[in-house]
Amino acid sequence: MALSGFSPAAPPIFSGEGYHIWVVKMRTYLQAFDLWKVVNSVIEPAPLRANPTVAQIRQHVDERTKRHKAMSCIQNCVSVVIFTRIMACETPKQAWDRLKEEFQGTERTRQQQLLNLRKDFENLKMKEEKTVKQYSDRIMAVVNSIKLLGEQFNEARIVEKVFSTLLERYEAKISSLETQET
Repeated sequence: MALSGFSPAAPPIFSGEGYHIWVVKMRTYLQAFDLWKVVNSVIEPAPLRANPTVAQIRQHVDERTKRHKAMSCIQNCVSVVIFTRIMACETPKQAWDRLKEEFQGTERTRQQQLLNLRKDFENLKMKEEKTVKQYSDRIMAVVNSIKLLGEQFNEARIVEKVFSTLLERYEAKISSLETQET
């Protein structure tokens, strides 16, 4: 059942920081208005056939309008500085791709970022002065950065990392947890 009167809050304005988070929020925002497919496509709506019905005319107008709505959403959800970088784009796909190229980088850059984050994850160890909560928050920050770059991450691997790198003073608690699982 559709929610009547649903109006999601506008996503934050992208000013050049936190691109990966803005992308997730923006994609969801565009999906809420059935505009995401338009951003991912370069295909124009097919021209109307001869003697179209009123319903076909409405459908055609709606499909053409979606492109402008998507472009408006993208343009209005970036700061003035960022807008100047996409203002010459003709389609929402061009604007989206330009932002992606500039702020996410090339595929090679993304792969390098993933490699660095995986290395950070593997090298994480709990420090004596940190709490378990602080340590797990640090682990999750790295994992979330990896996920934002499109990489899947196994939850069991995270738990294994926490258990295997906690300080010795937590060994008894880990052992009791492991005993309870079996």
